[in-house]
Amino acid sequence: MRIGSVVLASVLALGVQAVAAPAPAPARAPATAAPAGLLDVVVTLQPGTDPAAAARSLVTSRGGQVTALFSSAVDGFAATLTDSLLTLLRGDARVRSVELEKTYRTTATQTPTPSWGLDRIDQRSLPLNRAYTYARTGSRVNVYVVDTGLQTGHPDFGGRAVSGTDTVDRDRTAQDCNGHGTHVAGTAGGSRYGVAKRVRLIGVRVLDCAGSGETSQVVAGLDWVVRHHRAGQPAVVNMSLSGPVSAAMDTAVRNVIADGVSVVVAAGNDNVDACKTSPARVPGVLTVAASDRTDARATFSNWGTCVDLFAPGVEITSDWKGSTTRTISGTSMATPHVVGAAALYLDAHPSASPATVHSAIVGATSKGKVTGAERQCLLLLCSAGTPNSGLLYVPR
Repeated sequence: MRIGSVVLASVLALGVQAVAAPAPAPARAPATAAPAGLLDVVVTLQPGTDPAAAARSLVTSRGGQVTALFSSAVDGFAATLTDSLLTLLRGDARVRSVELEKTYRTTATQTPTPSWGLDRIDQRSLPLNRAYTYARTGSRVNVYVVDTGLQTGHPDFGGRAVSGTDTVDRDRTAQDCNGHGTHVAGTAGGSRYGVAKRVRLIGVRVLDCAGSGETSQVVAGLDWVVRHHRAGQPAVVNMSLSGPVSAAMDTAVRNVIADGVSVVVAAGNDNVDACKTSPARVPGVLTVAASDRTDARATFSNWGTCVDLFAPGVEITSDWKGSTTRTISGTSMATPHVVGAAALYLDAHPSASPATVHSAIVGATSKGKVTGAERQCLLLLCSAGTPNSGLLYVPR
């Protein structure tokens, strides 16, 4: 697995390059439920362990089925096996972690009103001035949209959107049959609805037409990102998705960051502590909660000390499949506002590390603007510390 020039060891959240030519995702079996009596698992290995060799000796030779191999963002594999074989894996010194497959979903709710998010993020205080003023367009930056795919031919993308990989159908065509990924991409980098209007958008499809995906599919998508990110190319990953805590997911995300790519993730839509979800709990990511038109925490938004900032996430209009638009709500919609802001920062500072981007974005927030964040945390006894109630601000 490549992390700069270092070889290291290994997945997702709720709603979602230096560009090399797209390549197929690692070969994997069809994503179907395991037969009765068998378990679908994701295995991460200790640093320096060869995934293919370990999968053969640990699983294939014992009658299990390997369904995916990971070697870039994660050293490990996915497999279908018996409970007794699972016990053997957990006792093997080569194994870092074993977990059952989990399901991750988008976090959006359709609403009828038009967008206001761009208007909000370029000014410190309300009322809105009905304008979005920007100095840069993000043309140096690649944005990986890890989601339901992209409608690459949508007119709002102006030929800047390409397919990277599809870990659901196991091919190179990351077309969007749901609409969520296209909506996210439009907010991050569409010419009409986007924060950074000239970024290159790369679709990494890890969620199906219903907006859900398994741990191994998300890990495979992140694995592809690390494998195809060119050293020195400013890039941001958008993960508008959320789900249960996953060691494999968290490790994969950390290794994407270690490869020099900033990662922005949704806090989640369950009105719970974001520190209890993946990948929102991962140190080093920008975890984004949602605010509404009045600068209040959206009632559905997760909260807590793992939240780095808020961004508009209620009734956000953006692109949709079929060359149309749609207005929806969710921390999924808040996340790409921050992705666009990170792209604008990288456009001006192309050699900035993910840590520098993180500090710059959080440091620029309009402090103390979002109401309801601290009160919610205190009432529900979240982790110690004061939640960050800063609102995304993009300097003009």
